[in-house]
Amino acid sequence: MTDVTKLFCSISDFWIKFEPEWNAYLISQNKRSPRRVRSLCPSEVMTIVILFHLIGYRNFKQFYLGYVIPHLSLYFPGLPSYNRFVEIKKEIVFPLYCFLSSHFCQATGVSFIDSTTLTVCHNRRIHSHKVFKKIARRGHSSTGWFFGFKLHVIVSDQGGLLAFALTPGNVNDRVPVTNLVEGKVQGKLFADKGYLSQKLFNELLEKGVQLVTKIKKNMKNRLMSVYDKVMLRKRALIETIFDQLKNISQIEHSRHRSPTNFLVNLIAGLTAYSLQEKKPSIKVEKLPLKFLTM
Repeated sequence: MTDVTKLFCSISDFWIKFEPEWNAYLISQNKRSPRRVRSLCPSEVMTIVILFHLIGYRNFKQFYLGYVIPHLSLYFPGLPSYNRFVEIKKEIVFPLYCFLSSHFCQATGVSFIDSTTLTVCHNRRIHSHKVFKKIARRGHSSTGWFFGFKLHVIVSDQGGLLAFALTPGNVNDRVPVTNLVEGKVQGKLFADKGYLSQKLFNELLEKGVQLVTKIKKNMKNRLMSVYDKVMLRKRALIETIFDQLKNISQIEHSRHRSPTNFLVNLIAGLTAYSLQEKKPSIKVEKLPLKFLTM
């Protein structure tokens, strides 16, 4: 059972430090405007949206009406109606992203990168879909065509998030890699054949990152250390993380009615995963010594 008090205290401590800096920035940019007094403070709203992904409900409306209001009213006095909550949670997208960023893990020298699809509607409804009509795109993955986005993620060998990016579904997997690794990744970065590119390899090498991928069947064989071969087999780690994000944290569904709330749902799901005490991981240090020889 998730400790609601512990979760709220963690978010509240972040908000106390974040709010003055955010307000100062809004004032300096002339973006701050008078706001009506909310029945819930931003830290409470952030707690509720993250809690949804930790509890395991499949539907946020069912979670809010069937769990939050009946059981958490003592924790959050003055809970608004469901429709009102959906409106106000749009305001926390940036603070929520900053909170997630504060929970990125440290680079360990061994990282994995991959992308997964985020479908926003069934293929038969693409022509009538309106919410993401101007920003989502058709793309193709190993499971077929889809309409939506791609989530690009880099994780450490301990399963912690290092970086992520969201792109339209038709963007090549190699495009966001250079920006993703900037200042966040070091050592070896293991990927599948979709990231195979001499240009990308050279760009990353200049940043101190060695891209390691398998080769395609029509390419000449190349020398690769036993350690790299073993770690490429461990790349299924990131697939396990994607499975958790989609089936436990519910980052993918077709019920979104707002692009902003789509982002809130995605970031909250990634945050919920980052707050897990136990994550999928591999024990690099326990590999036989002969595997570490280059």
